[in-house]
Amino acid sequence: MEKPSCVVVILTFNSAAIIRETVAAAKQVSPHVFVVDSFSSDNTPGILEELGCIVAQRAFANYSDQRNWAIAQVEADYQWQLHLDADEVLDDRSIGEINALLAGTPAHDAYLIRRRDYFMGKMLRFSGVNPWHLRLFRSGVGRCESRLYDQHFISSAKPGRLEGLMHDKNSAKLADWIASHNRWSDAEVKEKLGNQTGGANILQPRLTGDARERTRFIKEIYYRLPIGMRVLVYFIYRYFFRLGFLDGTIGFYFAFFQALWFRMLIDAKMYERLHPPSSN
Repeated sequence: MEKPSCVVVILTFNSAAIIRETVAAAKQVSPHVFVVDSFSSDNTPGILEELGCIVAQRAFANYSDQRNWAIAQVEADYQWQLHLDADEVLDDRSIGEINALLAGTPAHDAYLIRRRDYFMGKMLRFSGVNPWHLRLFRSGVGRCESRLYDQHFISSAKPGRLEGLMHDKNSAKLADWIASHNRWSDAEVKEKLGNQTGGANILQPRLTGDARERTRFIKEIYYRLPIGMRVLVYFIYRYFFRLGFLDGTIGFYFAFFQALWFRMLIDAKMYERLHPPSSN
């Protein structure tokens, strides 16, 4: 018997506020939705059961570990995998493109899709970061890179591009956003100061590569700039050169917290690690 064409894989944790919308869009691509839930304390598991999803409960160690475990669970049973976060909602165009690909003969074995970011409940048309992500791939050619933070999927196949969007409808309150980014700053500091390159298991920085590889290349240059100064350069780039100011008040808040506060927090923690206080 031929394997089902595609499975949609979603990670959840206390995602009751958004998961219905995410699954409703995902089910327009495939009736097979496999969810790895990290023991949510809200009604997420009940909603998923009501929606007919296959649910596995697994403790969350880190994003790469959870994603690669999920990949291993489904790759023998499905030809293609589409990976989403709990708050990533496909738009109609991306749904139509994916369905057309799966019904025909795809030109590629992996595909990039653009993500449209949200902040404080509002969509960002200009201010978002890392817009391209590899999320659709044939089973056996994709995995999540071994990094502590800012993880991407990588593939042995050269990816194509979809024109539709997945809307990252981040509904977290600002306090929750700050708390999560405080944790992620620790992971970024550990990553950079530990020089954990991961070899072939990470997305390689390449100026002539795809959008993700170019972003990784630019990030390598960013970390060669002086601590402190680089966050100001990054803020100016995001807010002015990338037209973040056109997103209005929310665009300013996002540029401030993401480019200035978060990146300055990383720099301060790196400085603290490199210059520990004297014991005298």
